Amino acid sequence: MFDSHDFYKKRLSVHIKETSRYLKYIFNGHIAVAMLFFISALAYYYQQWLVGLPEDFPTAGIMGVALGLLVSYSPVRTLLKEPDLVFLIAAETKMHAYFRNALLYSFVIQLYLVLLVAAAFGPLYFASFPDRSGQMYLLSIAIVLVFKAGNLIANWWMLRVREPGTRRLDLAVRTVLNVVVFYFIISGNMLMAGITSVMFALLFLYVLNVSRKQAGIVWDLLVEKDQNRMQTFYRIANMFADVPHLKNRVKKRQWLVSLVSNLSVNKKNTFDYLYRITFIRSGDYLGMYVRLIVIGGLFIYYIPNVWMKIIFAVLFLYLSCFQMMTIYQHHRTNIWLDIYPVETKPKQQAVTKLLYQLSIGQTVIFSLVFLFTQAYIGFAITLLGGILFNFLFINGYVKAKLV
Repeated sequence: MFDSHDFYKKRLSVHIKETSRYLKYIFNGHIAVAMLFFISALAYYYQQWLVGLPEDFPTAGIMGVALGLLVSYSPVRTLLKEPDLVFLIAAETKMHAYFRNALLYSFVIQLYLVLLVAAAFGPLYFASFPDRSGQMYLLSIAIVLVFKAGNLIANWWMLRVREPGTRRLDLAVRTVLNVVVFYFIISGNMLMAGITSVMFALLFLYVLNVSRKQAGIVWDLLVEKDQNRMQTFYRIANMFADVPHLKNRVKKRQWLVSLVSNLSVNKKNTFDYLYRITFIRSGDYLGMYVRLIVIGGLFIYYIPNVWMKIIFAVLFLYLSCFQMMTIYQHHRTNIWLDIYPVETKPKQQAVTKLLYQLSIGQTVIFSLVFLFTQAYIGFAITLLGGILFNFLFINGYVKAKLV
């Protein structure tokens, strides 16, 4: 007899074993040190900023938006796979225990987000409302957990609806209500918080009614949602280790391709062209590179101490180069490269050349941020020191890994 509870336990065990293997590579020594530095620096400057916090600072609005978005983002991890579309549909009436466990697992693994947000906003909350006790803040976090569970269940019910427009509308309305509820809670207007909570409860019951009218479970939608989340995890893990399950996404970006494809047509430029196009058209590298430049630029712009600015600039140069070096393994499963009538030795040279170009470009951008803030010493040190760091890191560390 089919036992969906036992089946879920086996599926969860396989899932945890697989993800933990990749998490070990993601949180390796390099990333752990970088994260520790980021958190320490942010905590220090966060505390310094709170000392001079203006009395009219919109704490309630910021926390309301953050907490509202936090509880609205409540995806359901079903751990379903494509073969389940064939083998489990017949057992749909026996899957209640499986999906109950899936909801419980989804809620538990998202608790870390609640804890992180609660820890991050705690100092701001007490600095803005010094007359409130810690119990009031704990009560607010408890309400966050209640709304988190409610939104998770509502999302599960809406996954029985096939029309994407209906699901998007429901999510949009619930998100607005969540934001408004937590805005009133943080601002201390409990009457309006109670009224909007009742409105959320009515919408919750309406979603239940809509769900009950559906024919059954939309299996293909559940599999698609779960597979998309796993692919997102694989794309992150692929920056640190070889992930054979990854399905590479390709985007056209024709105007960007035209800007970088100005190489002469000959054999020696084969891999230069290939990795330039890979960087532009892949769904991973360009976005990561731009995000690191933007985040690093914001750190450099807002941090007051010039030496901390320089440290952050070098740290982001390191992170970008460390992430981009995985492009070397991007085509490892593509058999067509093996039949190219060219030598494979220039492959490493093409990747290191691309890394030089990307890192120098990032160094120049960070230096211009220093120049914009009139930190001329930081501009000179970052420009010269960044170029030196890129040269030593690529020739010392990267080349040893490109094998």
